[in-house]
Amino acid sequence: MDLQRRLVAEWLGTALLLATVVGSGIMAERLAGGNVGVALLANALATGGGLVALILTFGGISGAHFNPVVSLAAALRRELSGREAGLYMLAQILGAFCGVAAAHGMFGEPLFFASQHIRTGPSQWWSEFVATFGLLAVIFGCSRSRPDAVPYAVASYIVGAYWFTSSTSFANPAVTLARAATNTFSGIRPADAPGFIVAQLAGAVVATVFFGWLLRDKAPLALDLMANAGEDRAVKPLHD
Repeated sequence: MDLQRRLVAEWLGTALLLATVVGSGIMAERLAGGNVGVALLANALATGGGLVALILTFGGISGAHFNPVVSLAAALRRELSGREAGLYMLAQILGAFCGVAAAHGMFGEPLFFASQHIRTGPSQWWSEFVATFGLLAVIFGCSRSRPDAVPYAVASYIVGAYWFTSSTSFANPAVTLARAATNTFSGIRPADAPGFIVAQLAGAVVATVFFGWLLRDKAPLALDLMANAGEDRAVKPLHD
C-alpha cells in the first residue's frame, strides 16, 4: 500500500477513534445522572468496541497504529523508516484533533476548548507508563502467538486499563494532546499533558527493548502483520 493511502488511513482511523472516545464520554456524562462510575464504564465499553472495528477496518491498509508510540516502536524495530514513522505520527495527531472537533460538532459543543480536568502527579504518570508498557506488551505478545486476535486483545486491554489505572489509560500521545482540547468527560488540562506524554514514551521504549529481548525474534508488529495479510488477500485474485 502506498504511503499516501497509509497516511490517510492513519489520519481517518485516529479521527474516528477520538470521535468515539470523546463523543461517548459526552453521551455517558449526560446520561449517567452524575454517576461517574457508570459514565466511565460506558466510555470504556464504547472505546473498546470502536477500537476493534477500526483496527479491523484499517489494519489491512496502514497497520492501524492510531498511536505515535506504536509507530515509534515500529521504527525502533526497523519496521518503519524514521521518515515513515514521523509522517504516521503527524497524521495521527492531526486526525486526533479532527476527531475531537467531530465529536464536539455532534453534541453542539465549541469546536475546541481547553480542558479543566486535572490529571497530574506521580501516581498518574506511573499509571501512564504501566498502561503504555502493557499496551505494547499485548501487541508484541500477540504478534508471536495470535496475530489475528490482536484487534480484540488490544481493545480488551484498553477497556480493562480504563479501570485498573488511576489515569484511565490514555496510553497514546496523540490522544493526550487532542483530549486537552475538550473540556468534557474525557479531557485533560493542557498543562498536564506533557507529563502523560513523557510517561507514555518511556513506557513504549522500555516495552520495545524488553520484548525485543523476551521474544528474541524479528516478528513484525501484529498490526503490520494484519496490513500484510490485507495486501496478500488483495493480490491473490490477480494470480488465480
